[in-house]
Amino acid sequence: MRLRAALAGDSGSAVAEFAMVISLLTVLTLSVMQLALALYIRNTVLDAAAEGARFAALADSGLADGAERTRDLITAALGPSYATDIQAGYGRFAGHRSVQVRVVAPIPLLGLLGIDRGLEVVGHAALETLD
Repeated sequence: MRLRAALAGDSGSAVAEFAMVISLLTVLTLSVMQLALALYIRNTVLDAAAEGARFAALADSGLADGAERTRDLITAALGPSYATDIQAGYGRFAGHRSVQVRVVAPIPLLGLLGIDRGLEVVGHAALETLD
């Protein structure tokens, strides 16, 4: 009878419950932080691509200038490993002639390690002419 009463009590269950809850909350917190890092990298690369497209769309600039500007911005903000595949070209966006800067970069999955070429963004800017 004493053994059954001892096993039926709640004594010591708070420690086990705390360990299970804290491990779940730790995983949840790290997942949210990883998502925030991935979004930060995506937004930074997209902003650099848009800025490079705006720079290349100026009347006295060319596609190489826009690609170089994009490369400089990404290298300064994230590092050179994110600025390896940058292409600039002319195209049409919303019915207007535009400059498009395309950046392909790694997307982080675990810390800064992740899928190479997993993120592709395109920045657009209306082409400025002197006509």
